[in-house]
Amino acid sequence: MTSYGDRLRLLPQFRPEENEKLREVLFGRLEHRLARWPPEQVALELSVKERDTKSQRTVLECWISGMPKLVATSTEVDIDRAVSEVRNDLWRQIDRRATKAAPRKH
Repeated sequence: MTSYGDRLRLLPQFRPEENEKLREVLFGRLEHRLARWPPEQVALELSVKERDTKSQRTVLECWISGMPKLVATSTEVDIDRAVSEVRNDLWRQIDRRATKAAPRKH
């Protein structure tokens, strides 16, 4: 059975020893928000551009079947904090999309 963690692609800018911790940070809270879709309908990609420079940027992209791509970014230099920021931002974006898509009661 596929899990959301299996649907995450970590780009090579992350060190292999960071992978486990990155998954833990991302999927505690985020997995709950994604639960309305089967994992097979979700794809995630985590990258960090210009790592260890002043212009470092962490990016979490999310593709959910039937929805436009969602992108969360952070300029935080500390990788753990940056991953937490993009996780929280993506959580909010998914929440807004799900709220928009939900039928309204009058």
